[in-house]
Amino acid sequence: QEQLMESRGGPVQVGQSLTLTCVASGYSHRGRCVGWFRQAPGKEREAIAILSSTDEEMYADSVKGRFAISKDSAGTTWTLQMNNLQLDDTGMYQCAATQGYRCYSLAEFWFNYWGQGTQVTVSP
Repeated sequence: QEQLMESRGGPVQVGQSLTLTCVASGYSHRGRCVGWFRQAPGKEREAIAILSSTDEEMYADSVKGRFAISKDSAGTTWTLQMNNLQLDDTGMYQCAATQGYRCYSLAEFWFNYWGQGTQVTVSP
């Protein structure tokens, strides 16, 4: 059974950086899509960063230029590097992975496996 686990988030201040890591147990996601999603208080979950099976990076406009997604060559660990964090970045962050080999947009319907989530709180 595939399980994904995010590293601990935490409280950070505006302008600081934080890296989240997702570790997959079960099978390798090499050649599949992986991503990060965020649910802010009172809002729906949104895709913020996706790395496609062809290593195309897709970002939500709100994080473009500040966040970066990457994956290790084994396909078992991927990270979200978050720089210049802002108040609006507060939320529950979840990593996700696809069972298939295709993802063409910033949408959650591509994804089959989900982590439990980790809270990131940005304060002034």
